[in-house]
Amino acid sequence: MCVATPLQYAVQNSHVGKLYHAKTKKQPQWHKITALKYGTIRPVDLTKTKMGKEKQYIYIVQAPSERTKCKIGKTNDLDRRLKEYNSMTGKSKDNIYQYLYACEVKNMTQVENAVKKQFARLREDKSTEIFFCNDAWFKDYVDFIKTHKSFIKEIYIKMDDKKQIVKIVRKTTPSLEEQGLTPKDILQKAQNVKNDEFYTRYEDVEKELSMYPKRIWKDKVVFCNCDDAVGDEKNTSAFALYFLRKFNELGLKKLICTHYAGVADLFNQGPKGYIFTKDGYREFKEYPPGYDGSFDHPLSLKILKEDADIVCTNPPFSRARDYWKMLIESKKKFIIISNITNVKNDAYIPYFTKEKVWAGYNSVNWFLNPKRELSSAAGHWYTNFPVKNRPKHKLLKIMPLKNIPAKYKKYDDSKTLLVDNCYIPSDYKKPFAVSVRSILNGLLEKGYKIVQEKQYRPHINGKEIFARVLVQKK
Repeated sequence: MCVATPLQYAVQNSHVGKLYHAKTKKQPQWHKITALKYGTIRPVDLTKTKMGKEKQYIYIVQAPSERTKCKIGKTNDLDRRLKEYNSMTGKSKDNIYQYLYACEVKNMTQVENAVKKQFARLREDKSTEIFFCNDAWFKDYVDFIKTHKSFIKEIYIKMDDKKQIVKIVRKTTPSLEEQGLTPKDILQKAQNVKNDEFYTRYEDVEKELSMYPKRIWKDKVVFCNCDDAVGDEKNTSAFALYFLRKFNELGLKKLICTHYAGVADLFNQGPKGYIFTKDGYREFKEYPPGYDGSFDHPLSLKILKEDADIVCTNPPFSRARDYWKMLIESKKKFIIISNITNVKNDAYIPYFTKEKVWAGYNSVNWFLNPKRELSSAAGHWYTNFPVKNRPKHKLLKIMPLKNIPAKYKKYDDSKTLLVDNCYIPSDYKKPFAVSVRSILNGLLEKGYKIVQEKQYRPHINGKEIFARVLVQKK
């Protein structure tokens, strides 16, 4: 994770903690770095308001040697606070703290407390200001701060470093941003992986499933059919564990989970596939002869067809195409995790255009490998349950085309409009291309539809740029 060059620090200037003008290298008395035009500076008093009151700021700061962590705090003086970080006793002179983000707020204590509460699971320790950090979590922090009622304006936000590559554990399916691959590359890589079984974390399951009304579960049979083993708490899949804990609260009729007898025994459940069933207070396991626990085994398909009401699981990314086809043809309700790029993958776009599936509420960026180590992979929840009051709707910037900043709109060689950063033209009648993020944020629920059942590959000056989804106002 990197920091943009408009703020120059001691790496180049030896004056640790000072904020410098990007061009003159001199320390200005008044300045602001805008979020809209990186590197530009306009005269603004960073310490006092027009009424003479001290300004209040929320910031995110990080040191080069701690790329998986960041500090989120409050201050009345950004310059002084950075200097304090870089003057700490015992800190290496080469490990210079730099701002990733800073914004002005009305009540910094209120915002800081809200961040701590919202992201409690991502705090290293409740007594410190240290949070776990990666590109996705950084974006979540910033989005949350910007939507807080005390938010006033951004002072600074990091730029993307295209040379930075996040280390991905082998056997996960990487995202475009992390590996610089095309969707075709990603799909091919996933298809070639023979074992991409990883744990879904309990907190990610709970975060998503708690967003849906409890009434959808009442008197229903939930089927977890992708190695959702049940053992002791340590060796139980997060999906199974969630429904076991919430069985009575949700009013479930029955829970059925399968254990897959694959190459990797993630849950230490042995080499035989089995079916676990919780029916009221009765819990039992069955080991049918020749049953391997795979989602497409005839017995698993029989359960899906005859018993299941709702399917909830994380199918292997390498077999996602087969799984989606099977699941959607079953016409069962579902909430599942899959690759974040499915939205613009030719194999899946028809499901979205025909409204067979849409994005769930949250992304899933971290999984656990068999050694219980965090592994980065770009996942997202998908469902065919109605998504009500989607929080990420507020990230869509729907406005007249003329009001969209020039840097976020352009036309490709075929004169098709491309819009970025979740800007959406409200008065544009022709098809236009958007990124995956706009679809995941709920654009299709805002009066727009996908008009091409394959990804759109724009070219500018003869050079192909990243693929998008072609949409149009209904």
